Amino acid sequence: MPKGLYFWIALSWTVVIAYFCLTPSSNLPSISILYLDKFVHASFHFVFTLFWFLFLKKQINSTNAIKPLGLSFVLSIFFGIGIELVQGLCTTTRRGDVVDVLANMTGAILAVCVILIFSKYQRLDKI
Repeated sequence: MPKGLYFWIALSWTVVIAYFCLTPSSNLPSISILYLDKFVHASFHFVFTLFWFLFLKKQINSTNAIKPLGLSFVLSIFFGIGIELVQGLCTTTRRGDVVDVLANMTGAILAVCVILIFSKYQRLDKI
């Protein structure tokens, strides 16, 4: 797959996260499941880390997955913290939440673990 496509997929997912995290909460469906919000945050950042890893892996064009994996992880963490800061400072219907940041980190860590496990069984330079 061309690296330009990986970039647009990763960027699109970033925009989706920003939209859902910054849109007024009254515009989002209300589902009453305990900790669903935290699961959504973890899922968002799991996919975020995976997509940015795939792009960075192609961009860096290295057989070593550690550098793009580390960069995608750090990008996910900073993006998650940034979204929470923007929620707290720039929106009236949302507030920043430290537990959301922890959920974001959990998703990013899970993505790193899955990528590392996958890399043991599959050559990542073929991605």
